[in-house]
Amino acid sequence: MLIAPSMLACDFRRIGEEANRALQAGADWLHLDVMDGSFVDNISFGPDICAAIRHSVPDGAFLDAHLMIDAPDHYLPRFVKAGMNMITIHVEREGHVDLHATLAAIRSAGIQCGLAVNPATPVEKVLPYLAEVDMILVMSVVPGFGGQSFMSEVLDKVRRLRDEREAAGLSFIIQMDGGIGATQAPLCRDAGADCLVAGSSTFKAPDMAEAIRSMK
Repeated sequence: MLIAPSMLACDFRRIGEEANRALQAGADWLHLDVMDGSFVDNISFGPDICAAIRHSVPDGAFLDAHLMIDAPDHYLPRFVKAGMNMITIHVEREGHVDLHATLAAIRSAGIQCGLAVNPATPVEKVLPYLAEVDMILVMSVVPGFGGQSFMSEVLDKVRRLRDEREAAGLSFIIQMDGGIGATQAPLCRDAGADCLVAGSSTFKAPDMAEAIRSMK
């Protein structure tokens, strides 16, 4: 199980230090939640902060950028330049953005690509893209704010994706994000998740390393 602490829950006053604290505590990836105030009802940070985090951490650190924005295709070059290892866009932008083209552009830049699906969106929406992605992100809260409660009903999506992956002989990662801590981690693992995004349960834990160990 990969654990990716969400930088949204860190102390923004010391964001570089916080990124390294998470890595030293055993984080496998760092998850960067990018929000534009339009696609979701919150504004977090953009490519410049992502680049600052990249420059603050060791070269081998894996940065996973989750773009909750209206125009991921337009901003893509800036996040590529910022040094992201994976860029995830939302299937809900289908019809506004050519997702096939944007996913291909991410890959052609030498970066892994992901596709996210919100709790209210049927999992069938992502099925046409499974052979084109390195990861599917199943949101287990309504995206926009940290600290929300885990929505267990989305585990059915994870089970479906696990079955589709096995049937098609694919190897994409299944990631879950939202309201996840030590209690929810076994449920996610048993459903088929490979990577868990955890914000408050890691950065706000009394012992971050123990919190990460408990989820693993």
